[in-house]
Amino acid sequence: MDDLPELGCYGLAGHSSTPRDLLGEVAEAEALGLGSVFLSERFNTKDAAVLAGAAAAAGTRIGIATAATNHNTRHPLVTATVATTMHRMTGGRFALGLGRGFDMLFDVMGLRRVTQAQLEDFIGIMRRLWRGEAVVGHDGPAGSYPYLSQDSTFREDIPVMLMAMGERTLEFAGRVADGVVLHTFFTDETLARAVSSIRRGAAAAGRDPGSVRVWSVLAAVGDHLDEEARLRKLVGRLATYLQGYGDLLVRANRWDPADLARFRADDLVDGYPGAFDALATPDELRHLAGLLPPEWLEAAATGSPEQCARRVLAQFDAGADSVVLHGATPVELAPIIDAYRAARPADGFEGLPRNPGRARAGDS
Repeated sequence: MDDLPELGCYGLAGHSSTPRDLLGEVAEAEALGLGSVFLSERFNTKDAAVLAGAAAAAGTRIGIATAATNHNTRHPLVTATVATTMHRMTGGRFALGLGRGFDMLFDVMGLRRVTQAQLEDFIGIMRRLWRGEAVVGHDGPAGSYPYLSQDSTFREDIPVMLMAMGERTLEFAGRVADGVVLHTFFTDETLARAVSSIRRGAAAAGRDPGSVRVWSVLAAVGDHLDEEARLRKLVGRLATYLQGYGDLLVRANRWDPADLARFRADDLVDGYPGAFDALATPDELRHLAGLLPPEWLEAAATGSPEQCARRVLAQFDAGADSVVLHGATPVELAPIIDAYRAARPADGFEGLPRNPGRARAGDS
């Protein structure tokens, strides 16, 4: 069975209290031929660095990326070391994925909010360290560091990926990153605009726009799952995103802000004590489903496995280079992947590297 380097999945998608499940998920993803596994981070039982090491131990050929961790929660030398360790442990299959995170969370943690200037400065520090350079007397947006060094013999070629949603961040990502991971619940029109913004940012920086690998993220929740699972992975997940940064997602999709205001004003939503995808009961999820405009949920792959496979193919038509199938475990994705294999074009994905942060071989 051929591998599918253009497809990936999230390990431990959403809330998880059993991180060891990742070991089985990575093995199952490889067995299905998925090209990459992406690892998000929550500050309870999902440390991205630990999960990345576990993924490296559980697989032998799958690409691995954090998607994402935040540069401000670790000292830069620690993050550089995570990346170089993973790079060598996986034989070059690791990409360091960074994101901006949540301002309110950083406020209560006593951390500085993340800015583009910090990210650009931080990425520059990473790349210098990975080239074996010493960073001496650095004073920039990412911080002040008298002396940083890993190993003067290093010539590590580690791609950096950015998670991006808004137009300015997308253009920024095209300017500085090797790969970009978009957000779940983008409509096809939003996806096309996002890809254009990334390519425009790359071109403005004098880079080959095709050298930036763009991953769309598609919630894949087929009818083969039971009702509660579908509600939690589709409605619960979107509702959780709307809790955290609904304004940004609504603005990116050009949805009606009045619908978001009505959602937020609901008695269940207002003051809910946690993430809907982790805590909501089936009845609460059914209530949330009634609050969300149907077209918002259509920005996902639903229905039969064949219908889901067609939604995956539509992501490529909208400009994505690769697709992360989000919200389900590899076992749950298996029927969709089978249907996708049957509909997959005979060519079009040659040369896609196993490293999710690298574009096609030969791209600059």
